[in-house]
Amino acid sequence: MVNKNPKVEEADESELEVSKPKEWAAGIPGVTHSMVPAIEHMGVNRTRRTVLAMNQKDGFDCPSCAWPDPHHRKAFEFCEEGAKAVTWEATPVVIASEFWAEHSVSDLRSRSEYWLGMQGRLTEPVYKPAGEDYYRPITWDEAIELVATRLNALGSPDEAAFYTSGRTSNEAAFLYQLFVRGYGTNNLPDCSNMCHESSGWGMGQTIGVGKATVTFDDFAAADLIILMGQNPGTNHPRMLNELEACKRNGGSLVAVNPLPEAGLKRYKNPQKVRGVAGKGTELADQFLQIRLGGDMALLQAVSKRVLDAEARNPGTVLDHKFLAEHCEGLEELKEHLAQLDEQEVLEATGLRIEEIDELAERYLKADKVIITWAMGITQQKKGVATIKEIINLLLLRGNIGKPGAGASPIRGHSNVQGDRTMGIWEQMPPAFMDALGKEFDFEPPREHGADAVETIRRMQEGKIKFFLALGGNLVAAISDTDAAEAAMEKTDFTAQISIKLNRSHVSTGKEALILPTMGRTEIDIQETGKQFVSVEDTVCAVHASWGRVEPVAHTLLSEVSIISRLAKATLGNKVNADWGGFEKNYDLIRDHISRVVTGCENYNERIRQDGGFILENGPRDSRTFHTPTGKAVLTANDLEAVERPTGTLILQTLRSHDQFNTTIYGFNDRYRGIKKGRHVIMVNAEDITELGLADGQLVDVYGEYKDGRERVLRDYRVVSYPTPRGCAAAYYPEANVLVPLDHVADGSNTPVSKAVIVRLRPPRSAETETAGATATVGAGVAAPA
Repeated sequence: MVNKNPKVEEADESELEVSKPKEWAAGIPGVTHSMVPAIEHMGVNRTRRTVLAMNQKDGFDCPSCAWPDPHHRKAFEFCEEGAKAVTWEATPVVIASEFWAEHSVSDLRSRSEYWLGMQGRLTEPVYKPAGEDYYRPITWDEAIELVATRLNALGSPDEAAFYTSGRTSNEAAFLYQLFVRGYGTNNLPDCSNMCHESSGWGMGQTIGVGKATVTFDDFAAADLIILMGQNPGTNHPRMLNELEACKRNGGSLVAVNPLPEAGLKRYKNPQKVRGVAGKGTELADQFLQIRLGGDMALLQAVSKRVLDAEARNPGTVLDHKFLAEHCEGLEELKEHLAQLDEQEVLEATGLRIEEIDELAERYLKADKVIITWAMGITQQKKGVATIKEIINLLLLRGNIGKPGAGASPIRGHSNVQGDRTMGIWEQMPPAFMDALGKEFDFEPPREHGADAVETIRRMQEGKIKFFLALGGNLVAAISDTDAAEAAMEKTDFTAQISIKLNRSHVSTGKEALILPTMGRTEIDIQETGKQFVSVEDTVCAVHASWGRVEPVAHTLLSEVSIISRLAKATLGNKVNADWGGFEKNYDLIRDHISRVVTGCENYNERIRQDGGFILENGPRDSRTFHTPTGKAVLTANDLEAVERPTGTLILQTLRSHDQFNTTIYGFNDRYRGIKKGRHVIMVNAEDITELGLADGQLVDVYGEYKDGRERVLRDYRVVSYPTPRGCAAAYYPEANVLVPLDHVADGSNTPVSKAVIVRLRPPRSAETETAGATATVGAGVAAPA
């Protein structure tokens, strides 16, 4: 399986191709772009055993997004993005031992995220000693001892931080948080901090739970689905099936988004004749191209129209019985919205009054409404307040706790929701900590720990000296890339439990360690036999995941094995836990979960049921709300528009179609018509003219100047694109360079990646337009000012 030095071609940005954005998503091209690369990279047999087993009841859960599985699975229950994720993970190409002597860390740091990931699977522990520039292979025993020794040498447990990715299973996540709390800290930053933390805060404070209040079946049963700040065609394509079902059942869809996305226009379902030979299904009945940061103003305007309609026809619009029995704060909301300035709304949203009226009319006519959103909402400065406004609008007409209606944050990672359920949070509630301490006979730390942004801050201050990551790529995922890299390099020791190389392996502490692990696609054999793990999807459904192919190397350990060995070596007898037993038999882990995690009682029995089980959800199941008063809370939130100084644009970061989170699969954004490059900034044609620029021109993109540092992306190509006036878009993670570390959402501390003020200027010299573009931007790192 070893490929010593796979030939990987970087993108030549001079060959960038721009064409008209697509008007529809999926269809036969979606199948082609799924299966051809899979067969090319994995072969026919490995493709058959992986891709065709994905999301099946006896197969493995997709390592990509968290979209739920239907009750009756099709043979092709996967999408293009899921197939790419499996191809990336299950590739038989592995990194040979000689690689580490051939490539210094400095050399690897000059490579792009794409190049690093394409080198193949990690198969052996490697260690970079302090003062050296090369990793070198070591044994598992040496690696485990290194971590334990460094942790036990720290002056305080709070000098360590333990990061988690959403790919991690429930079993591994539960053991990981037990290990960390047994060690003595709540420093458990995770990817939720950077994506849906605002959802958790906004929903938790209003309805008492930070999870979706809908089931899988509700999407097809809805009269109206309002999609806000999301691009299903690229980020969670299987959702298109249920949007199509809603339309076929007579429902309507409204898309609220800064960019017109192909997946919200028309869907060609490749598993149906009309999706292959026909035109497919028209999806969005109304598209509101909203200005960045204007969603909160739009929601307030619609809620005001609902209240005005009730005032004109008392007793006929609001769900008075529901509001009286289950809600509080209605009068305060009425008073607050009575003062709403319509002109301020129009300026904040960039919409016409007729468009807002139409949305309000659609909402008033619909009996069952779902509002669903993703990071286009959560990564705003007022993300928490915006989500509270979503809840306001739903509560007014009783659209929570009935079939076909509810609130639906769409999780962007396969088990990010399950990780939180299992205790991966720096602020777990007392009841969880009490149960954990009782189960394992120890006293968990009670002081809240550091989230992702705070972890970087504490690294900068020298307060966090040790960093361990269970999956993920924090350096690339977090805001303010240069600051994050510098902070990580200031630590004494960094360790990464990983499948493939990424940016976080080359921006390291003085000492660095990489621990290779198995992927979800691989068969996990332990002493008691074949093991399975479990995950929770975006609608609270928990189900099993079984690996289907042999691991790419016999030297790999599972995540559960690695965590168990690290905990045993580090903690000794501090926690009454059978770490050796956990590694041998994952049922033992699930037995403990059943006694610690509310809603997971009888875990081993229920997870083996056909399709698993669904966690309880008070708002959804019984209209009960775990708030201080036991009622859902309608809230009054002060409107705050994003200010744009003259000569600037409001930038949002986003994914291309050829990536998943920080993982880059290729250089094409097929639906947006951008090929053979990523270093582009999409700008409205009128703004290009107003700024004195030209379509296709190279520019430097300057962010906010703070902390004595200039934030800039060099040599980005201006692409004329139908963005809202005054708004622009560029690809994540490269554009994270422009987002200051303290540019965070109120309340949730989530990086604000959807409202970055930038200036575009011609490159500083002709020299930059040639060699500089490849040397700096090609590496995915901003050039120094």
